[in-house]
Amino acid sequence: MVTLPVALEQRLQQHLDRLREKHLQDLPVGAGDVHMPESLMRKWPNATRQWCWQYLFASATLCPHPRTGRIARHHLHESSMQRQFKDAVRKLGVPKRATCHTMRHSFATHLLESGTDIRTVQTLMGHASVETTMIYLHVMKRPGAGGPSPLDLP
Repeated sequence: MVTLPVALEQRLQQHLDRLREKHLQDLPVGAGDVHMPESLMRKWPNATRQWCWQYLFASATLCPHPRTGRIARHHLHESSMQRQFKDAVRKLGVPKRATCHTMRHSFATHLLESGTDIRTVQTLMGHASVETTMIYLHVMKRPGAGGPSPLDLP
């Protein structure tokens, strides 16, 4: 889970508009399905074709479902994002090893450094235990930063 920057709202809406248009083009040719667990398909048989179930980051290609054979659109595979990130790091000439997971650690650390409470960071990171989130406190540049000093309080 990540907070959505206000600066990206318009771009995300444009992305959704393009994605919806692609979905509407897929439907008439019988390719507007999305892969869903069988239990949901039994409960809601038409849900696979509904807009609200489509992936936010859908694959550009269509493929048959391995069990049903229905033509559907998968989500982007995580390795695609990892590959793109690796290429970007290489092109920028970053001399250190950087991965998508590095960005996750950086996000959590910066939240804590800017004063976000640890329970909020725990929720955003999806950690079951606050002890897992507390690991980020050890790598902060300024532990305890973000909160005012008692001398600065009125």
